[in-house]
Amino acid sequence: MSTKKLSAGDIIDARCTRCRDILNHRIVAMIGEKVVRVECNTCGGVHNYYPPPALKPVKTPGGSATPKKSAAATPRTSKKDPQQSEREEWRTLHSSMRLDRAIVYDMNGKFRADDLVDHPVFGLGVVKLIIVPNKMQVLFEDGIKLLRCK
Repeated sequence: MSTKKLSAGDIIDARCTRCRDILNHRIVAMIGEKVVRVECNTCGGVHNYYPPPALKPVKTPGGSATPKKSAAATPRTSKKDPQQSEREEWRTLHSSMRLDRAIVYDMNGKFRADDLVDHPVFGLGVVKLIIVPNKMQVLFEDGIKLLRCK
């Protein structure tokens, strides 16, 4: 396998500092065999040459090395749903709710913490926090909502 010797004017892959991605670049300056400056073919920005990150081999329990994908290639996923704790809290509170004590929601109504609220759209909810002067956080089955109150 023969490799072509790079020279000024050739197209190579490089990490663009403006686009923040691996894109085609034209070589602008070289020192000896080393690429020093490049021009992005997408945005036109001229900057120092930053080679694309190499895939690092990862050792498996069998002892063989397999290339690992870079962190930018795989999206980051959360391990727990951010609203999961709110749903769990709702389930525990729902079992102890007394539906006959639910107050029909009214924007001009007065509420206190731990009041049971019956909202026409969100359903039953529990007042978690009164925020001065006229807002409250209510825990519904869908999650916490910010509602107006007096």
